[in-house]
Amino acid sequence: MNAPQIGAVPALAANAAAELNPPLWLLAEVTYRCPLHCVFCYNPVDFEQHKQELSTDDWLRVLREGRAMGAVQCGFSGGEPLLRDDLEVLVAEARQLGYYTNLITSGVGLTEARAERFKAAGLDHIQLSFQDSTREVNDLVTRTRTFGLKQEVAHIIKANGWPMVINVVIHRLNIEHIGRIIEMAAELGAEYLELANTQYYSWAFVNRDQLLPTRDQLIRAEQETDRWREKLGDKMRIFFVSPDYHEAKPKKCMNGWGNVFLTITPDGTALPCHTARMLPGLSFPNVRDMGLKGIWFDSEGFNHYRGTGWMKEPCASCEDKEKDLGGCRCQAYLLSQDPDVADPVCPKSPHHHLVEKILSEAETHAASGVDAAAPWGAGQNVHPLIFRGPQESRSLSSGSK
Repeated sequence: MNAPQIGAVPALAANAAAELNPPLWLLAEVTYRCPLHCVFCYNPVDFEQHKQELSTDDWLRVLREGRAMGAVQCGFSGGEPLLRDDLEVLVAEARQLGYYTNLITSGVGLTEARAERFKAAGLDHIQLSFQDSTREVNDLVTRTRTFGLKQEVAHIIKANGWPMVINVVIHRLNIEHIGRIIEMAAELGAEYLELANTQYYSWAFVNRDQLLPTRDQLIRAEQETDRWREKLGDKMRIFFVSPDYHEAKPKKCMNGWGNVFLTITPDGTALPCHTARMLPGLSFPNVRDMGLKGIWFDSEGFNHYRGTGWMKEPCASCEDKEKDLGGCRCQAYLLSQDPDVADPVCPKSPHHHLVEKILSEAETHAASGVDAAAPWGAGQNVHPLIFRGPQESRSLSSGSK
């Protein structure tokens, strides 16, 4: 099926344009390079086509322009941001400008010596990712032997006095380990634990048949999380983020398209969310060619889905349209091949049956043994896990599986 092309940018009402706020959160995706090969990675499947990274000077200019606009938080992400040799320079500049700085990392490359340099640069916060509480699943889904390294990095973070913030992406291969994951985080001294259920974009969309948990698994995981919340009290805050497919209502896309978040990709493309480049027909500017102020307020890509003027039915007349703003545009496109329709997660969407079918298939796969006991899905009418990597990126981008 050919994807529909998005038409002209809907004009923002004069009062909407006047009330448009600057971005609060600047996400600097400084590289797509990564030593891990996670099967749920949110980097674009075609990341191999976007290799030309911004220079140090380009990033410094972006940081200055973002702060001048009013952005107050800056996250350094990737890929693995520690693969940038100039990361300490960028962190120091961001901190000097007045940002609250956050490093989002797998931990690979964070030595004691480098941690000292980040401390001197003024880094405020490190979010460390784990893939599981067990070495086997951690190393399986990343195709690396990094479980022990992550434990060491956690101790380095604590020794330097940073808040211990752990993120674990949850999916069918580790959802039954929720209790052990929470226990591991507590043992490492985490103050914050984010149990982020996989959202199905990019590599997770490719591997959805293997990763999507059943409703019963999700309910048990939430119940187990609540038990640990009661047990730990104020010692650790636990955030449980449900997968969109299991929700009864859609969520605002990035708290509103072009409303809070501004993502700059490694090659300088500016996006209202990290997966928006997949949407057909939209043009997103590059910071090499346009300043952040013009990108945020004037560009086609950032204005197209702002407000409610772009909406079709049933969104256009829905009483909740200001609450959810039609849901996720990338999810709508991936499921229906039309980015302008209501997010199919919504029960009012004419495409909601697609989500119901996917959830039903997850039940079937789990019942037939396609779960953590058989993670590669051989012989189960489900394709093997496809690991994030350059060769796989080239293959998927060319249309082969």
